Amino acid sequence: MMPSPPANRKSSSPFLNQATIEMLAPAKLNLLLKITGQRVDGYHELVSILVPVALYDKLTISKVERGIKVYWSGRELPKGQNNLVNKAAVSFFEKTGIRKGTKITAIKRIPLASGLGGGSSDAAATLKGLNQLWGNPLSNGDLEGLALSLGADVPFFLLQRPALARGIGEILEPIRDFLSFWYVIFSPNLTVSTAWAYERIKLKLTNKEIQNIIKDCKKAFFNMSELLSNDLERVTLGKYPFLYSIKDSLIKLGALGALMTGSGPSLFGLFDSAKKAHEAGKILVRQWRKGDVFVVKGLG
Repeated sequence: MMPSPPANRKSSSPFLNQATIEMLAPAKLNLLLKITGQRVDGYHELVSILVPVALYDKLTISKVERGIKVYWSGRELPKGQNNLVNKAAVSFFEKTGIRKGTKITAIKRIPLASGLGGGSSDAAATLKGLNQLWGNPLSNGDLEGLALSLGADVPFFLLQRPALARGIGEILEPIRDFLSFWYVIFSPNLTVSTAWAYERIKLKLTNKEIQNIIKDCKKAFFNMSELLSNDLERVTLGKYPFLYSIKDSLIKLGALGALMTGSGPSLFGLFDSAKKAHEAGKILVRQWRKGDVFVVKGLG
């Protein structure tokens, strides 16, 4: 698990008397995603390198007397109260026993069901923001537990720094001194079900093969362009073969490497300078109009 410094439970928290807090929820990219097996409960185990990037949803979280109200703008979300932000707020109040409520206004910029982790990031930001507003009643360990109950990716967004992930994604090892890259992300106007993609992966690796993957990851932290790999890519790109052309475009535009992130369908190119990335992004916008293009820097 990620390291958990002692929680600040002091009532002198600078947020305790504050009524509102703003939180930025970053997107993520998988620079590596190897599926290593499937557990009896249906979850897939993996080895992954995750990097947060400067593409954000913005959440404004306020204290109210009762109830949980969530409002969205920017991108339309599925109807109903089952989104992860609402679930995160419910779990926070149930865990703490605080008999108050919250109003959360979210500006959604990260595309939905795109492989960029927006929903998980929003959930983590909700947990962190509510905890800060109420003076940190929950320890980091408590927050990690709630995060994992909401989804395998959510604990990473509490960490918000490059990390090697194992297990179902909850065993996180921060990567220190990670090289700074720029990324050009193309997110097409379609959505991919994570469950659908994972159902089509049939992999059984030996323990020795898994250990070799982890060892190779650690050796290659500073040569990421050679490490880029995603077991789910052939599943999603097999269904949407035009995405191969976008990968080719990113390479031709100067990317050190290109890959699909998560279960897709978003693709990214890895660049070693802001100038190259911005130039490539402008050209990609002209070449591929049916989708969003983001030029962002890696965080951490």
